[in-house]
Amino acid sequence: MATEPGSVTPEEVDDPIAYFLDDQRYHGKSERTLEAYERVLRRFESFVDERFGVDSVDGPERRECMAWIHSLRGEFEPSTIATYASYLNRFYDYMTRVGVFEDNPMGLVMEELPESIDTNPTRRDLSVPEMRSFVADIGHPLERAVIVTLLKTGMRVGELCNLDMQDLNLDTPEIDLEWMPRVGLERRSASLFVSAEPARGSDVNGEQRTASNKRKRDTIVPVDAELRRVLIDWLAIRPDAVSPAQPLFLDTGDSWGERLTPSDIRYIVEKHARKRGWYRTGGGTQENVTPHYFRHFFTTHLRDRTGDRGIVQYLRGDVAGDVIDTYTHNWGDRVRETYLQHIYTVTA
Repeated sequence: MATEPGSVTPEEVDDPIAYFLDDQRYHGKSERTLEAYERVLRRFESFVDERFGVDSVDGPERRECMAWIHSLRGEFEPSTIATYASYLNRFYDYMTRVGVFEDNPMGLVMEELPESIDTNPTRRDLSVPEMRSFVADIGHPLERAVIVTLLKTGMRVGELCNLDMQDLNLDTPEIDLEWMPRVGLERRSASLFVSAEPARGSDVNGEQRTASNKRKRDTIVPVDAELRRVLIDWLAIRPDAVSPAQPLFLDTGDSWGERLTPSDIRYIVEKHARKRGWYRTGGGTQENVTPHYFRHFFTTHLRDRTGDRGIVQYLRGDVAGDVIDTYTHNWGDRVRETYLQHIYTVTA
C-alpha cells in the first residue's frame, strides 16, 4: 500500500530514495520510470556527499540543490536538466507530504530556474489581499498564530516547532503571563530568535527535539504590531507545557500541552488550504499551498517591497556569514526599520 501523509516517521526510513521508489512502484510507475528516478536521485546523492560532505538526502538545502543543477550545465541539454530538476523536486515534494522530510529545498530552486530550463513555469500566485482573506477565515487562536507567524517571518516548519518561550521577547501587559527571554533578546524588544542549533534527536533546553532547524546562523526576526496581536491572542489561552523547555506553540487537542510537530503544522495548513481550494491530494508544489509555500510568499512579497535581497536573505537565515554579520550588527537600524516599514499585513 502506498504511504499515506503523516503515516511514517523519519526514524523509520533508513534509505529515503529506496523508500520513495517503493512508494512510486505501489502508485503504478513503470520500472523504466523508476530506473530513471533512481539514476538521477543517486547521482544527486553522490554529488552532495562528495562536494559538500552531506551524507543523507535529508540534509541538502537550496544552495546545494542549485549547485547540483549548475554542475549539469555543459553536460546536458536544457530540457534534460529541466527533467532532472523536476525529478528531484517531485522526490522532495513527496517525501515532505508524507512526513519523512520537513521541507522541500527544491521548491524555491524551481521558481528561480530560468524559463529556458523550467518547463513548467505555471504556479499558484497569491496576492496579499487573497492571503488576507484566507487568514480571516481562521478562527482558532493557535492555528491563526501558527499561520500568521509563518507568513510574517518566512521560517521553516521545523524552526517554528522548535521555538521556545525564551525565544520570544514581547511586552504583554494585556495578559497575566511572564517569562524570561534568552540572553541577546533583552535589548531587542518585540522580536523572535530563530536558532541554528536544534537538530532532530538532540537535547535542547531539556527536551529531545523531533525537528531540525536548517539555518546557517542564528537570526533575530522583528515582531510587528499585527503579529504581536495574534501571538497575544494565542498566549492568552496557551495551556501549561508538558516540556520543561516551555515550547511557544503547544497542542490543544489529544496531545494537550505538548510541543507541536511538523506533521501538526502541515495538518493545520492543509485543512485550511483545502477549504479555500488551494490544496488537492496529488497536487504538487506548484499547485498546493503548504507551510513551505508561506516561506516563498514571504520571500517574494517582502523582496518586491523592500528591493533589498540581502535583508530578506538574512531573515530567511540562508546567507553567507559575512552578509549575516553585516545585518546582525545593523539589526536595530537596517533590518528592523526596513522590515517594519515594508512588511505586508495579513489580518483585517
